[in-house]
Amino acid sequence: MRDDALDGVDLLPKAIDNSQAVREMDPRSSRDLWLLVLLGAALVGGLVLYAWPSLEIRQTAFAREQMSKQRERLLEENRKLRLEKAALEDLHRIETIARRDLGLLTPPPEKVVVVEKPRELPAGGQLASGAPRGAAGRN
Repeated sequence: MRDDALDGVDLLPKAIDNSQAVREMDPRSSRDLWLLVLLGAALVGGLVLYAWPSLEIRQTAFAREQMSKQRERLLEENRKLRLEKAALEDLHRIETIARRDLGLLTPPPEKVVVVEKPRELPAGGQLASGAPRGAAGRN
């Protein structure tokens, strides 16, 4: 039916020049864009404020666990070192090593010399030699 109405009409394309047209910015679209950016920033900020303390708590708990393990390890090492020190300071053991490995013998009573720890001088006191305590045997 339509073909009958357009039988005598020739349709030619018409060139349209839009280079002079200026597109106006819609102020509502700019406002909506800024509102969307602000909403996205608020959501990201909220997520960061929610997740950050949780992450810090986890890191602190992990560090606490590591320090607790290290403390237990150090306490065990300290206990072992104290036992080793006590074993090495045992006078019976030292005497056995001196006799067996070094060939030392107990000296006769007339050759035993007892060395006593000197008493502390009272404040301002001097030895009989007149020299201060530390200078007497330095020459």
